[in-house]
Amino acid sequence: MPLFSTFAIYFIIWWITLFAVLPLGVRTQAEENSVVPGSVESAPAKFNAKRVVLLTTVIAAVIQLAWYILSVRLGYGIDSIPRFYPKFD
Repeated sequence: MPLFSTFAIYFIIWWITLFAVLPLGVRTQAEENSVVPGSVESAPAKFNAKRVVLLTTVIAAVIQLAWYILSVRLGYGIDSIPRFYPKFD
């Protein structure tokens, strides 16, 4: 597989994983009882961008490795998914 394609797939996986990781472990300003004037109560009290980026990178790397092993090394692809509807030829 070309190197550019591998990086492109990793970037897509990383971006999707970012949105799954963002709400993990976040406490809102309302939960901390320290609402900053002019902000909503549901805003994060403390945002740790370094933790979010590191966790996203690690999870995306694991997903990318699993995808690489399944698709490239073992040969599983989109055609390996079973069909639950009749095939009309």
